[in-house]
Amino acid sequence: MKIGLVFPQTEFGNDLAALRDYTQTAESLGFSHILAYDHVLGANPDRPGGWQGPYTHQDPFHEVFMLFSYMAALTTKLEFITGILILPQRETAVVAKQAASLDVLSNGRFRLGIGVGWNKVEMESIGFDFHTRGRRIEEQIDVLKQLFTQELVTFKGEWHEIADAGLNPLPIQRPIPIWLGGHADVVLQRLARKGDGWLPGYRTAEAAKESLDKLDGYLAENGRSRSDIGMEPRLHVKDGPDAWQNNLAGWQAAGASHISFNTMGIGLDTPQKHLQAAEEFAKLIGL
Repeated sequence: MKIGLVFPQTEFGNDLAALRDYTQTAESLGFSHILAYDHVLGANPDRPGGWQGPYTHQDPFHEVFMLFSYMAALTTKLEFITGILILPQRETAVVAKQAASLDVLSNGRFRLGIGVGWNKVEMESIGFDFHTRGRRIEEQIDVLKQLFTQELVTFKGEWHEIADAGLNPLPIQRPIPIWLGGHADVVLQRLARKGDGWLPGYRTAEAAKESLDKLDGYLAENGRSRSDIGMEPRLHVKDGPDAWQNNLAGWQAAGASHISFNTMGIGLDTPQKHLQAAEEFAKLIGL
């Protein structure tokens, strides 16, 4: 199992020296990858009609492709995954170009984690229909896979029309692995048909059992099994060392290929404190 870190987007700040130290220390400690959350716009909770959501305009998010490009230049082994990129609020060919460029510049150290998103204000402010995001992401995955693997693509769908055009350079990984986040039935079905890996939001493998059983069935319908896909859950610093050990063992038994450790949520107010928590975790598990 590969063990990585969740980059503490909303609690880290903008100190470039701290970002460099965090990235390079993560690699030197033996973490395999960094996962980063994604948002483009934050909503004002005092807006007309109110607002409910875990993030607002006061929560900072670095743009994930820019963030990973910076991190990739500082490292040689560390891998990167968007966890998740909200794909339906982006132009697909632009995402393909960004992902392919990052894959080339990192020497193949990138996985593209995607999802439909939950923030209607964000998506509609960017200019996309929130209510068609599920159908749109289905087509987007197909377009991405073709753009990642073919020199020239001809495609005509409901939202995309490409007339004999393609990316240059193509990515090193052909295709770049596409991982899906979420656990609704439609997501699990989509994963079974089109995905390379799953990013579950469950705390424990036991809590995920019903979804895992459903996923096994959907995979079988598509001639696949759980061994054909990756799986990356998260451990959380606020759960404490005993839970880290127990949950890590549970996910490993469930077949997780990756896991990431999240240091957010307990009030760590400096980059150094997040890094210290990561170091303590690495020591505890014998990384």
